[in-house]
Amino acid sequence: MQPLKGITVVTLEHAIAAPFATRQLADMGARVIKIERPGVGDFARGYDERVGGLASHFVWTNRSKESLALDVKHEEAQKILMRLILEEADVVVQNLAPGAAARLGLSYEALSLLKPGIIVCDISGYGSDGPYRDKKAYDLLIQSEAGFVSVTGTPDTPSKAGPSIADIAAGMYAYTNILAALMHRQQTGEGQRIDVSMLESLTEWMSYPLYYAFDGAAPPPRTGASHATIYPYGPFPAGDGKTVMLGLQNEREWKIFCDKLLLQPELATDERFSGNTKRNAARVELSALIVQAFSTFTAEQVSSRLEQAGIANAQVNNMAEVWAHPQLKARDRWREVDTAAGRVPALLPPGSWQHGAPRMDAVPALGQHTEAILSKQDYSAERIGELRAQGVI
Repeated sequence: MQPLKGITVVTLEHAIAAPFATRQLADMGARVIKIERPGVGDFARGYDERVGGLASHFVWTNRSKESLALDVKHEEAQKILMRLILEEADVVVQNLAPGAAARLGLSYEALSLLKPGIIVCDISGYGSDGPYRDKKAYDLLIQSEAGFVSVTGTPDTPSKAGPSIADIAAGMYAYTNILAALMHRQQTGEGQRIDVSMLESLTEWMSYPLYYAFDGAAPPPRTGASHATIYPYGPFPAGDGKTVMLGLQNEREWKIFCDKLLLQPELATDERFSGNTKRNAARVELSALIVQAFSTFTAEQVSSRLEQAGIANAQVNNMAEVWAHPQLKARDRWREVDTAAGRVPALLPPGSWQHGAPRMDAVPALGQHTEAILSKQDYSAERIGELRAQGVI
């Protein structure tokens, strides 16, 4: 049984944050109706053509949805949208430009007067008020504003994260807040407004470096793929030119590491490396010892020895290796979903799904469900043709 079966979400969304949130609602069984501009659609459809001609971001965040092509600037389209919300929607999600949804009459204040149980989730870069409200917000910009870029990268080069983590963070908080709001409504009958900002979402994820730099203290340094404050913890080259990622967390592991990996048990009591603080300060000296010890082994041999010693380690996989990851295969985590370009693999959403598989339906073509949705609203084929001719749909 899909837990959100029977819940309908109407979403005016584009890019990543809102589509990622609503896709997860769809995974849980919710009916998600995606409103898209006729002829253009969600602009993420045009980001690239890497999935058989479809955009990688769009395929990722939009499966199991219905696409209704509707020009919401047109008066007749606004009537269609409002009727759809009032008659069918439990949740409205939007990440339009600040103020745009309110101008369309889609604010919580306006909708709740007509439908008190409605849940409205507004997702934006900086929030619905404050001096940054109208500032343009893209993922890289929020990664910068939240301080993420300042603590990521090398000493010489600050870096962004590869995935769109500001969008992902906001999408996750929107998703969990909507679930909580649905539970609240079940208990009280009340709807509510949810205001999620990318800045606040990513700043929450930045709490460790924020506290590390509390009260004017120095922030954690940029250390590439190494941990900023624990050592040795990060990438080290093996003799075959490949890289091994290891994580050493305590003095017991340090003693074992010296004995089994460095083959120099006397280093365990060397004053230069006694405790994480001293090892962290002596990174250059200790790194040279580790690189020298690993140079006589392949990456696979180093990983094997680390595994036998009970020390955390990992491979630095590329994308092809993740697609073929033996653990994901062993746990049967891959499925297939339909797209306009044919079936493509998709990762089963995280979780055990003991009481029923998640919904993993097709990625919709632009406007694919327009006629079906309007027909349900008693629009005749002739009237639908007129709306299409007028550019309403």
